[in-house]
Order: sequence, then C-alpha cells, then structure tokens
Amino acid sequence: MKIEAEALNLDGIRHGFFTREGGVSKGIYESLNVGLGSGDERDVVLENRGRVADALRVSGDRLLSPYQIHSPDVLTVEGPWKDGQHKKADALVTDRPGLAIGILTADCGPILFADPTAGVIGAAHSGWKGALTGVLENTVSAMEARGASRENTIAVLGPTISCQSYEVGPEFHDRFVNDAAGNEVYFKASERDGHFMFDLPAFITDRLRETGLGKVADLNLCTYCDEDRFFSYRRTTHRGEPDYGRQISAISLEA
Repeated sequence: MKIEAEALNLDGIRHGFFTREGGVSKGIYESLNVGLGSGDERDVVLENRGRVADALRVSGDRLLSPYQIHSPDVLTVEGPWKDGQHKKADALVTDRPGLAIGILTADCGPILFADPTAGVIGAAHSGWKGALTGVLENTVSAMEARGASRENTIAVLGPTISCQSYEVGPEFHDRFVNDAAGNEVYFKASERDGHFMFDLPAFITDRLRETGLGKVADLNLCTYCDEDRFFSYRRTTHRGEPDYGRQISAISLEA
C-alpha cells in the first residue's frame, strides 16, 4: 500500500509514498485512487483517503492535500481545512503534530521534506512547471519560516515518470534551455526527429541539492513503467483512456 524511504524513517515522523494498491476503487481507478478531481465515485475516493489517514494514524479530517494548479505556491497549515479556506497551491508545510500533509501525483514528482530537529515537514507536487518556477525552493523557504534549517532538512523524491518514458517536443526543450543554458543536460534525443526525452527526476533532485539541503534522495521509481503500482497520466493519454487515478504521498509529525 505504501513505500517508505529509509531517509525518512525517523523518530517522530510517519510517512508514505502510497501506491495504487489497497483501496476500493474499480475499473480504471483500481484501487487506491485518492483523487477527488477524478471521475471516480466520491464516496469511494473518501474511503480510500480514509485508509491513507489510518495508515498514518490520523483522522480523516487531518489528512490535508491542496487543490493543485502546477504553481510555485506553498501553504503553511496549522489544522484541518475550514469551509471556504483557500486551498490552491502545490506544496504544504506544517510544524503541527498529528497533521498529515500530502500531495497527489500521476507522473509529476512527489517530494516529502523533513527537518526532524526543528519538527517541520513539507510535501510538494513538482511537475516540470512547478520545478522550473520555484515550488521546491519556496517549500524550503516556508519550512525555514517555521524554524527549519536547510542543513538539517531531508528531501525524498517519490515515484515519478522517468526519462525513458517522458518524450517532449522542441518547444518544451527550447523553453528549458532558454531559461538556463545548463538545462541542456536534462535532455536526450528521442527516436522522433526534433523530439527529446526529458529527465524530470534529475531536474528535480538537482534543484533540491542547489538549495543546500542536508540530504536529497530519489526512490528511482517510474510511474509510467510500473502499471501494477502506480497511476500515470501519460500512460492513460497514450492509451486513449477517459480518465486516470491519483496516488498520494504524505508525511506527518507524531502527536
């Protein structure tokens, strides 16, 4: 049901990069689909989210995930969502025990952060746009605002689409290379003329290392390649399927 990173198996911290296994969804959403924005039945998705909350030993209302918009925006949270509360962001940070923060993915990079000394955690959703525009750096800054230090902070990248499965066109390539000349290293020529294979995991982990964190790790798991364990937006698109599920990666401080 969930994969744990050795680097985050720390006293006082619970976490999990949850797979698509262990839920109650059917069909294309089988089985642990936690995406309320999908076409899956709402009650079924809520049951799946409840199972995630149980695995992290928090109540369902204390498992928080934002309304993700592929932005660099980060929210610092202190308790369960309130009615009408602003939820649009691509990362969450907290220092409150008993609160699980998570993000949903289906190819983009899920990153969990922890400073176990300061008792501050974070969770970020980073596709190419978020990584390029600063969601990773902004998450670290938001953690610092709550007392975290970069040298004590650990960041782990969970299941993400791999370079071998992520083909992009010339416009995508040009945007990255024009942003910074060094970005050329994240591209390899594909079999199609004028197209490239993009290494999103390497781009994310390099950006994390550049922030000066104490430890950066990558689980080296590909969402596209491992259909049994992970949902994949790109795999769904290639097959012409009508929709796709989402998996969650979450972290909490023990109460």
